[in-house]
Amino acid sequence: MEHNTYIYLAIAVVALTTYLVRVLPLTLIRKEIKNPFIRSFLYYVPYVTLAVMTFPAIIYATDSIWSGIAALVVGVLVAWFSGNLFMVALSACAVVFIVEMLIL
Repeated sequence: MEHNTYIYLAIAVVALTTYLVRVLPLTLIRKEIKNPFIRSFLYYVPYVTLAVMTFPAIIYATDSIWSGIAALVVGVLVAWFSGNLFMVALSACAVVFIVEMLIL
């Protein structure tokens, strides 16, 4: 499968899954859901689906799997401590650049 086709297919699947998880309970269930397990399940499914779909892309987006893993680790740490999305993206890009330079 071509890389661009895979990306568009992945985005479509994530969008459809997120949409269905949010819309189906509204259309199929008329009364309020009181079960805490089902409520938490429905709340977290879109986030988990997005994470599962994007995790492999993070690892394999670079020339080396090691630079992808390093960027993931640094991105998670920067997000955890700063919460600034721009800093996460900037630091992950910098780590990929540095690791790729070291590997070559």
